[in-house]
Amino acid sequence: MQSKNTHATYEAILDASNDALVAVNKTCMVTLFNQAAEKTTGLKAADVLGKPLADDFPVPALPQMLQTVLQTGTAELNHQLRSGDLTIVASFIPLKDRQGKITGAAAIMGDITSLRSLERQVAELKETRSLLEAILYATEDAITVVNEKGNGILINPAYTKITGLTEADVINKPASVAVTEGESMHLKVLQTRQLVRGVRLKMGPMKKEVVVNVAPIIMDGILRGSVGVIHDITEIMHLSEELANVKKLIRRLQAKYTFDDIIGNSEPIQAAIAQARHASDTPATVLLRGESGTGKELFAHAIHNVSGRSKGPFVRVNCVAIAESLLESELFGYEEGAFTGAIRGGKKGYFEDASDGTIFLDEIGDMNLALQAKILRVLQEKEIIRVGGTRPIPVNVRIIAATNANLEQRISEGTFREDLYYRLNVVPIFVPPLRVRKDDIPLLTTHLVKKLEHEYKRKISKISPAVFKILMNYDWPGNIRELENMVGRTIIKMDKNEEIILSRHVPEFIIKRTSMQRSTADNRFPKPATEIHWEGSLGNMLDMTEKNILLETLQRTNGNKTKAANLLGIAVRSLYYKMEKHGLA
Repeated sequence: MQSKNTHATYEAILDASNDALVAVNKTCMVTLFNQAAEKTTGLKAADVLGKPLADDFPVPALPQMLQTVLQTGTAELNHQLRSGDLTIVASFIPLKDRQGKITGAAAIMGDITSLRSLERQVAELKETRSLLEAILYATEDAITVVNEKGNGILINPAYTKITGLTEADVINKPASVAVTEGESMHLKVLQTRQLVRGVRLKMGPMKKEVVVNVAPIIMDGILRGSVGVIHDITEIMHLSEELANVKKLIRRLQAKYTFDDIIGNSEPIQAAIAQARHASDTPATVLLRGESGTGKELFAHAIHNVSGRSKGPFVRVNCVAIAESLLESELFGYEEGAFTGAIRGGKKGYFEDASDGTIFLDEIGDMNLALQAKILRVLQEKEIIRVGGTRPIPVNVRIIAATNANLEQRISEGTFREDLYYRLNVVPIFVPPLRVRKDDIPLLTTHLVKKLEHEYKRKISKISPAVFKILMNYDWPGNIRELENMVGRTIIKMDKNEEIILSRHVPEFIIKRTSMQRSTADNRFPKPATEIHWEGSLGNMLDMTEKNILLETLQRTNGNKTKAANLLGIAVRSLYYKMEKHGLA
């Protein structure tokens, strides 16, 4: 009875083992086959016990290994075998009686399939970790990770470089220890489980200004911590400063044109050049007047270049190209916090940028009345006040203004300040339209052809006299800008192998408009003087130029004073006044 109980106990122990156990006697008959062996091989113990191991045993190498151990009496340990999809580690040992004689052999097999899978997973995790570490250590962005309690568990070298905090300062410490000014975004994210972006803080012993983005780490719905990416705002500010400097260079390139770049030998343009040269020697404010496209900006460049301020900056501002809401802050600058979006520390305006140099205010006639008052203050007090500020800032700057508007009319309409007009109009210079200096058209056209043939990669050797005749008979309402446009269109219209500009290359609308102008010509007014003796005072020369322009315009409009006033950009009342002044009424 005791023997049966003992045998049952042994069987229970063997069946409880996770390892598959197979034993054979000296004749290779199966004497032991536990439950783990059934699971590993898919065979039933009742079908195997008392029978020899078949050659088609599910673990093919097992019969042979047991035979070998029976013959040699030597154990074979840790052999890796396959059984279907399973990977098995098997050890084979001889069984001996008390006298040491071999009575059988046993195989102990362990399924390591899941272990191999775990090994692969561990290897993959190690590889992934190595990759992540390489990324973390290579990036220039500081990265910090905290656990669900808000204690630091990881930082990268960039974090130390930016904040000055080491692992000893951060790891296993609350996230708040790193923040010197502001609230820890790690703790906020752990409380709200919401992403935060673009928060400015000061961190570390040096109170480094940074911008942080922090996101929660949620796995299977459970909050595990948060990860933060920190950007050094000093670098961002440096880049912004560089961008501002580039923008500043774009608008304050040193004046690149001189009086030699103003093309023309006609009396009206030479009179304007003479007046501008004279004005260059003085610190007086200059007002350049004339139609759009006449070259007022060239005069501004040239005046600056021969003035005593030529080594200073030349800042160009188109008063209609900048949004009215921004123009004040661009001209006068602003203090920190002056408005939403104002950069820290404030910003200089164009007037401060132009210190010891010249500021060119183009299209000043279209400036609103509030800004006109501030420009007047600059002219009178030689100082500006930044937007949002109270402290006057002295500025040493010369103003050259330009407009194609009739300021006298705008004064009467109440859209331009009369006091500013008198401050600006110290040295008025009228830049004549192309229609009153038609003698310059051949020279200007030749100059523009040379300029544009390189841009369009063409070779132009000659311009036909017939082309000049067409151009001389056209009134050019768009002035030199329109002439340049026409020259470009003419060159494009030519075949690549053509080198001579002919009348057929001229745009048709020029020829048609020329014909229309000739048909409406009127001789009721005397022709403008072709020879004027430019002697006497500057005022006399200006009067002669103005009279010449009035005569030419009235002739073109067949005596229609409303049309003449519109062409000249002045009020009809101003036209009558000027006609009376010059004896043309």
